[in-house]
Amino acid sequence: MDPKVRTAIHRAVEKEPFARLLNMELVELSADFSAVEMTYDSARMDNIYSRAHGGAVYALIDEAFETVSQTDGTIAVALNVNATYVASPTPGARLRAEARAVSRTRKTAGYDIRVTDGEGGLIATCQALAYRTGKPIPFLTEDGYSP
Repeated sequence: MDPKVRTAIHRAVEKEPFARLLNMELVELSADFSAVEMTYDSARMDNIYSRAHGGAVYALIDEAFETVSQTDGTIAVALNVNATYVASPTPGARLRAEARAVSRTRKTAGYDIRVTDGEGGLIATCQALAYRTGKPIPFLTEDGYSP
């Protein structure tokens, strides 16, 4: 993976308002792989049943999808995302979404995404399909990043 692309994506995530709102952290990034983590804060992320809100877990999935699908330095956008929720995390659990490319054509790319807790317990699985625009990511510059 181009180091400038890696740097640009890392910096973009650090500045992304939604990722900051949920304290998401891009912890690994390589060609066709991304890992994003966040701590499950039950006081802010519970639903009406005092369980993890699906939107909170989905947000983590989407951040991993967003970052992995840009590792070639071009813009990709979601066509379809199918999430399956397996378990609710315990309060304070460190959640990790790992996204891996499983297919790629000139116009589409498929990804397998898994969310686990700090003990490796499965929280959610996801199959995602991206449309590859072929356009360069707009925040990539010669020196690596521009807001």
